[in-house]
Amino acid sequence: MDMDVLKRPPTSEDAVQYQLFLAHPDPSDAEANERSLKQILQNILAEIAPLLVPYIWQHQPFNLRYHPEKGDVPAHLGGVTWFGDNVEDEWFIVYLLKQITCTFSDVAVIVYDNDGQFILIEAAEHLPKWLDPDSSENRVFLYRGELHIIPNRTRSGEVGWPRDSVPAVGRALEVLHSHPERCLAKQPIRSALARRLDGYPDKIQQNFHHAHCYVPAGIAVVLSRRPDLIATAVSAFYLRDPVDLQACRTFRTFPPDTRVMTSVKFTRCLYAQLQQQSFAPDRRSGFTLPARSHLQYRAHELGMKLAHGFEILCSKSGQSSSEEETSVRINPLWRGFLDSLKKNGYFKSELEGSARYKDLMMSAESFFRQSVTSIHRPDMHNPGDEVLKVLEGASFSLEDLKNQEAHLPPEDSDTWLDISPQELERLLEEKGSRRVSEGTHQMAQPDEEVQEEEAGYSLIAVTQGMKNFINAMSSHEGAEIPRSCLLEPFSFDPDSVTGALDRLLGTKDDELDSDDFDDDDDDDEDNNDVDEEVPSGGSQEQTGSDALEDLKKYMDEMDQELQSTNIGKSFTQNNRASNKADASKSSSTTSGSELVEEEIQPLDVDLNLVTNLLESLASQAGLAGPASNLLQSLGIHIPPDADQS
Repeated sequence: MDMDVLKRPPTSEDAVQYQLFLAHPDPSDAEANERSLKQILQNILAEIAPLLVPYIWQHQPFNLRYHPEKGDVPAHLGGVTWFGDNVEDEWFIVYLLKQITCTFSDVAVIVYDNDGQFILIEAAEHLPKWLDPDSSENRVFLYRGELHIIPNRTRSGEVGWPRDSVPAVGRALEVLHSHPERCLAKQPIRSALARRLDGYPDKIQQNFHHAHCYVPAGIAVVLSRRPDLIATAVSAFYLRDPVDLQACRTFRTFPPDTRVMTSVKFTRCLYAQLQQQSFAPDRRSGFTLPARSHLQYRAHELGMKLAHGFEILCSKSGQSSSEEETSVRINPLWRGFLDSLKKNGYFKSELEGSARYKDLMMSAESFFRQSVTSIHRPDMHNPGDEVLKVLEGASFSLEDLKNQEAHLPPEDSDTWLDISPQELERLLEEKGSRRVSEGTHQMAQPDEEVQEEEAGYSLIAVTQGMKNFINAMSSHEGAEIPRSCLLEPFSFDPDSVTGALDRLLGTKDDELDSDDFDDDDDDDEDNNDVDEEVPSGGSQEQTGSDALEDLKKYMDEMDQELQSTNIGKSFTQNNRASNKADASKSSSTTSGSELVEEEIQPLDVDLNLVTNLLESLASQAGLAGPASNLLQSLGIHIPPDADQS
C-alpha cells in the first residue's frame, strides 16, 4: 500500500483514540468474535470501574463501544476521549489500556492522537532509524502488558513489514500473534514508556486537589453526590462569554445568600484553571468578596467562580431525555456490570437503600452511561440537565450544612502552582541528561572523589562528545546527536588517523588513487596514441607528486602568513611546542627561515576546543546560547562558574 494513503481517519486536536482488537480472531466466525468482544467489554468495565468511577475527567471519560468490521479494519472495541488541557487524562488512558492488555492476554491495543503514535515520543532517542511518523502506521501495539512494534522487513522471509508500506490491521495482528517475541520493543523503549506511567494508579490521588470553597448550598449538595460535575462547571466558567454572564446577574438557581463553606475535590488542572483567572462579579449578582487580606479570601473567590460556572450550566439546560434516564437499567450489560461491582467491593459495607449507597449507585450509573451508552454528541448531552436532576432529587438542610463547616478536612497546599527557577532548571537537566545517566550510571562515590574528578571528567567529556558529534554520519534530514555519545568509551586509533592524513596530504613515496585523475583521462581520450607511448605510471605519478608538493608548499606558506595575524594568535599551542619556540627565539645563531619553522608548531586541538567553549559559556552569563545548547544536547554538564569576578 502507498504510504501517502493513510488508512486512519484524522483525529481532532487534544483527543486520544483507542482500538482494542482480538489478537487472534476466528476468520470464519464473525458472530463468535462479536460475542467474545462484548464479553470482554463487560469484563473490562468491571475490572476498571473502581478506578474510573471516582475519577474526574477534564472533558470526556474513557469509553468503549463495539464496532463491527468495516473495510479492512476488523471488529473491535473502540472509543475517543477529548482530554482538552489535561494531558494527564491521555496518559491515564494509556495506563488503563496497558493494564487491560495485562489482564486480557488476547487483546491488542492501538492508541493514537493527532500527533500519531504519541507514546513513541517518550522514547524518541531510542527508536530505530527506520521508524518515523509515516512508517509507524498500524505497527505500534500494546500487547500482553508491553509495547510491541512490528519490525522492518528488509528481505523476504523475515518477520515484519516493509517500511515503505502500511500494513493492514489484520495483517499486523497476524505478525504480532505469531511472533510476539520478535515484535517486543527494545528494553530502552519500554523503559521510557514505563517511566512516563510511573506512579499509577497512586498518581490518580496525587493529581487531585482539595480546597475549601464558599458556595451556594445547592452546589455543595450537587458536588457531594456527583463530584465529577466539577469539570463541566469549571469549563463553563473558563470558557464563558458575555451572553453566558447575562444569566449570572440574578442567580435564580444558586442564590448567594445560601452560601456555606465546603470542601471541593478538583483535579490540579481544573484548580489551576479556576484559580488563575481574574474575575470580578457583577454588582447585581449579590456576590461580594472580602478584602484580599482576609484569611478566607481564596475560598470566597473560588466559590464565587464556581457559582458562576454552575449557573451558566443550568441556564443552558433543556428538558431531560427520558431515554437517557432509562438506558442504563435496560442495557443488557448493566446487570453483569453491577454484579461485578458488588463482587469487587465497590459498595463497601453500605446497606442497600442508605443515602451513601444511593450516591454510589448514582455514580456507577453515570459512569456506565458515559462509558458505554453515550456517543458524546453535544446536542444529546447537556450537563446542566444533570445538575438540575441531582439538585431536584436531593433534600438538604442549610443548618446541617453550616454545622458541617467545623468538621471540614484540611485543604491541600497549592505550592505546586509555583515553580522556582532552580526547580525548572533541575527538571530541564533531568530531562536532558536522562539518556546519559542511563548509559554512564556508576556506583555512588564519596563527595571528595566526586569533587576531585568533576573538572577532569567534564573536560574530557567535552572533547570526546564533540569528537563523536563531528565524526557521526548524518542523513539528508540534518545533523543528529550520535546515539553512542558518552554511552561507549571513546576510541582513537592514531595509526588510522595518520594514514588518513598521509593519503590526504601525500608524501613523496605515495601514489594517488586511480580515481584522482579520471577527468584528465577523459580530456585525453582523443590522444590515445600519445598516451600509449608514455610508460605506465610515469607521467601521472610525476604529476601527482608535483601536485602534492605544490599543496604542501601552499599550506606551509599559508601557515607562515597566518602565524603573524590575529587569527594565528587566537590559537593556543601546546607547552612543549611553545617552549621550543621560545628557546629558538633566544638563540642568536638561528636564521630567519629557521625561526619561522620553529614558531609553526602543531596546535593542541583539545585545549583550543575546550577554551573556546568555556569562553562562549562565560559570555552567555547563565542564559541559553549556542554553546550550552550544544553541550546539553550531547548530555554534557559543565558546572557553573565559581569565579564571579
